[in-house]
Amino acid sequence: MMYDALRHAADTWGMIFLGLIFLLALWFALRPSARSRHEDASLIPFRDESPLDD
Repeated sequence: MMYDALRHAADTWGMIFLGLIFLLALWFALRPSARSRHEDASLIPFRDESPLDD
């Protein structure tokens, strides 16, 4: 009986906790003030690139 109660509590509260973590991560990534940071990060592969000489 004790195992079933603990498992039910872990299932319920674990799902709520992980759902909140997911929503927090989603908000952190998609907030409007992060736009410039994401645009800057998207250009990292093209920085300091010099033309190849044969």
